[in-house]
Amino acid sequence: MADQALMVTSVLMYSELNRRSFVTAGLALPMLAAAAQPSRVLDVATHFYDTARPQGVPWPPKNLPVLYKPSFPARYLEAVKPYRVDGVVAIEASPWLEDNLWLLTLADHEPLIKAVVGNIAPGHPDFRAALERFSKHPLFRGIRLGGPALELILADAQKLADIAFLAERGLSLDVLVSAPPQFENLAKLVARVPSLRVIVGHMPVDDSRGMQLLAKYPSIFAKVSGVVRKVNGEVPRDPAFYKKGLDELWSVFGAERLIFASNWPTCDLIALYPLVYEVVAGYLVGRPSVETEAFFWQNAQKAYRLAL
Repeated sequence: MADQALMVTSVLMYSELNRRSFVTAGLALPMLAAAAQPSRVLDVATHFYDTARPQGVPWPPKNLPVLYKPSFPARYLEAVKPYRVDGVVAIEASPWLEDNLWLLTLADHEPLIKAVVGNIAPGHPDFRAALERFSKHPLFRGIRLGGPALELILADAQKLADIAFLAERGLSLDVLVSAPPQFENLAKLVARVPSLRVIVGHMPVDDSRGMQLLAKYPSIFAKVSGVVRKVNGEVPRDPAFYKKGLDELWSVFGAERLIFASNWPTCDLIALYPLVYEVVAGYLVGRPSVETEAFFWQNAQKAYRLAL
């Protein structure tokens, strides 16, 4: 359950900023009326689960009522209205092996889901068999890990071999990093397995050195899913407040490796989808349209090898 706790903690840990930066950002300004309008939108961080099923779910916990409710594409589509979304990548947060099949089965009946990222722990005795089994599904794209797992993988020959097996099959690794050692460990992992394609979230984080370290590896993409934050219990709605962090992301990774992601429904702990979208769309106003297209769908297509 450590990865599940990390998922929620990572959303919250960067959410409180100092009052001075909050005031100078212009909280009173309204949300941007005119935002960048891409020709397509792909959201590469969504979570679907059924809290009402008999066996329940290992995540989210019941003490988070904002999240602990059935989460299906229909509810997502209601949440994103009136914004355009052409498809999503569904990330399996549950560590239960058969929940990978549950999500793939859901994807079979939900055209919104363009890819599924599973949850199979490297080192699990059935890792390779499960990976071969699930990767037969045309929408299966890889697995996700919490940042703390990286240190364990580097120290374990079998786990490292499992990651190499993942890369050999052309599958990707989603990683949630939230502390300086995790950036270093991810860089070490990619150096050990150069063919590994990585999508790291939730960017931006308050660690310039860590982001620069990862950006050295062209096979690492960054999910821009951690932008909106709380300050003194309030969420700034002016895109200008977030400009510094986004400027750094664009400078470090470049427009060709940044990917839009809402982290729905976990984002509801901080802000609803409209603000999550408006902040990044507002930032892109005035930038070349090629960057808007790359950010909202083309980079996702490359990172997850999507057939659109």
